[in-house]
Amino acid sequence: MARAAGEGRRDKMSENGGSPRKSSFGQSMRAVLWSFFGVRKRRDLEADATQLNPLHVIAAALIATAILIGVLILVVRVVVG
Repeated sequence: MARAAGEGRRDKMSENGGSPRKSSFGQSMRAVLWSFFGVRKRRDLEADATQLNPLHVIAAALIATAILIGVLILVVRVVVG
């Protein structure tokens, strides 16, 4: 039988006293870094969807992208330089 949209979320909400558990910025950063690496378990992905703060994820992604670009520029300068 198919689950109704949001049914899993209601289950999580009832387990946590009526509100979904929010994670810290560090947990969001870790999830973004795993995503950059490209390896993520489905169960962790589903947990992230219910627990992570979207603003934290966006900020972590922007920070990680800036660091990645900086490292790439540094590597190119060292190799060419």
